[in-house]
Amino acid sequence: MKIKNIASGSKGNCTILLGNETNLIIDMGIPFLTLKQSLEENSLSFSNFAGVLITHCHKDHIKGLSSLIKKTNLEVYIPEKMYDSLKEYIPYPKCKFIEDEFSINEFEIELIHTSHDAPYSVGYIIKQEEKSLVYVTDTGYINRKYLEKMINHDLYMIESNHDEEMLMDGPYPRFLKERVISDKGHLSNRTTAKYLSKIIGPKTKTIILAHLSETNNTEEKALEAMQEEGLDKLNIIIARQHEETGIIEV
Repeated sequence: MKIKNIASGSKGNCTILLGNETNLIIDMGIPFLTLKQSLEENSLSFSNFAGVLITHCHKDHIKGLSSLIKKTNLEVYIPEKMYDSLKEYIPYPKCKFIEDEFSINEFEIELIHTSHDAPYSVGYIIKQEEKSLVYVTDTGYINRKYLEKMINHDLYMIESNHDEEMLMDGPYPRFLKERVISDKGHLSNRTTAKYLSKIIGPKTKTIILAHLSETNNTEEKALEAMQEEGLDKLNIIIARQHEETGIIEV
């Protein structure tokens, strides 16, 4: 199992997951042609993919979804309760409604119900044989029930959205600052590092820090928070808005 982030941040999010026989797209918040070009550069095409997973309905995660559905045969895997917030983007017949635990060919997937100011939002625990990864972005906190399920996976892709001091001293209006730091907002560097310090295990090799704010964070501050929790011995990768990661082995 391999993962590659195409874009991560408030302007657009998209990640691809590559298995032995099955490939998936996670979120489609970038233009169709941007993803098409990226796939072609990696000798891939949409015909190589089994479907799309969507975390929630905010535009930075779905704005390219309509074009993707119109121009490919891909189906979208979502919980049924998410459909109302996405129906203008996805024709009903293109949906595959999923339960909290489901499989797509070789991938076994479990939902993590996240806390965000969207009608319905999720993350994923994805397993393939002995390998597993956790994908969590856009959440104000992680419920203890799901935190326990997140222990000791090979790779974590998790948001590290803001530095708390930069946010509070920065240019955002008060209502927006309160939204970001709320239980339905985003995880700070410090909170993410504390969560990770509790859940990494002997299997864990890689952490991908995602959805860094261009206004309220820096890569240096995100990495510093990881270091303060003793996580710097792991392979830590920053997912960027305008620069793809390499293909990362889980």
